[in-house]
Parts: sequence; C-alpha cells; structure tokens
Amino acid sequence: MARLKTKYLEEVAPALMKKFGYKSVMQIPKLDKIVVNVGCGDDKDNSKALDAISTDLMQITGQKPVFCKAKKSVANFKLREGMTIGAKVTLRGDRMYEFLDRFFNLALPRVRDFRGINSNSFDGRGNYSMGIKEQLIFPEIDYDKIDKVRGMDICFVTTAKTDEEARELLSLMGAPFAR
Repeated sequence: MARLKTKYLEEVAPALMKKFGYKSVMQIPKLDKIVVNVGCGDDKDNSKALDAISTDLMQITGQKPVFCKAKKSVANFKLREGMTIGAKVTLRGDRMYEFLDRFFNLALPRVRDFRGINSNSFDGRGNYSMGIKEQLIFPEIDYDKIDKVRGMDICFVTTAKTDEEARELLSLMGAPFAR
C-alpha cells in the first residue's frame, strides 16, 4: 500500500475529524483523483510530438494517457473539429497516492527558486489546480531524450465541501504551500 494512503488513514483523517468536528467518518474529505493534462499547442499537426507527449506522461504517471480532441473548429487557431489538442491522465487509488508522494517530495523541490505552491488556487468547491512550466522536474524524465520543454496542468479533486477543508487536507498530506 502507498505510504501516503497509510498516512491518510492513520494521521490525516483523525486530525481532520478533530479540527472540523465531523459527526461521521464519511464526512471526512479525501482525495478523489488527480488529473494530469498536457496541451499540444503548436504541435497538434506533428505526430512525433504527440508521441513524445504521450511517452513523457506515461513515464511521469505510470499510466497510458488519453488524447483529447477539439470539439469545435476555430479558424484563428487553425484548428479543425476532431484534431488532437492534448493528452490527459486520470489517476485514482494507489497510483494517485504514489504520484502525489513523488510530486510533493521529489518533483516540486527541483523547481528553480521554489518557495512553495500558491494557496489561492482553489476553485471554491475544494479542488486545487496548478500549472508546471516544464516536465524536467520529474526524475523519470531524461534531459537528453526530450525534444521540447512542455508544461502541464495538475488538478487535485477532493471530496471536501470548502476550500479551507481541502487546503487542510492537502497540507496534512504534505503539500508545500507558500507561507
């Protein structure tokens, strides 16, 4: 079992129950899923770039990505309906906890001038989203084998009702929020 999952069950859940005064253990917020998304940008026509994005996501998350297609045609972006415009991976269960552990403890400290993640990026319903400028912060990515530096969006979906509950949940799980 993932180290963070054990930590959640033994430390985080009782701390949240005590702080917010929940009547039932089913009210305690938990991490539902993590969605990692990479947009293709200018590389939407280049199949080798799409393969590189897919390979990078697979190495980072340990799961095969799903390609996202354009729903509408937009002439200004030279985009036709059905073109591949991104790739995403939805992590749940043990893979989610393992990714979260590696992300907070290995990847984020490798960001240049890292002072913590922004604590204002909650959506009002207990979900947290953040962007990363380069995929090189993950130790699985080999610097010599990448063709282009790409960013990604990471969204942490929780069962928390408010931002305060979600912030407390993530900080107890090890999220390095800026002071």
